[in-house]
Amino acid sequence: MQDIQNIQDFAKEYFGAALDPDRERYFSLFGDEVVVHDDGRRHQGLTAVRRWRAEVPSVRYALRLVTGTAIACKAVAEVSGDFPGSPVTLRFAFTRDARGKITQLDITP
Repeated sequence: MQDIQNIQDFAKEYFGAALDPDRERYFSLFGDEVVVHDDGRRHQGLTAVRRWRAEVPSVRYALRLVTGTAIACKAVAEVSGDFPGSPVTLRFAFTRDARGKITQLDITP
């Protein structure tokens, strides 16, 4: 039960940080060598993730499901905003290191 609560807390923190005007809260969740796959593109390293995130439109997230472990967890969220096809359901697969930093994030439909 503890693991489920931990990953649910992590998912809530991730999506909350993604909406926070303080962008450093969001970036603090990632390791320096993180790799993000989103929309057919690969972004490696925190500098590349910062550039990617600057291109993401303003959206809202409705978290639907969280599964997995502290090291490898998945979340399903409905994402809505001012973009074609809104709202969409996306899957977020996180890999985290022993410190809890995201080392890989795959976002897929």
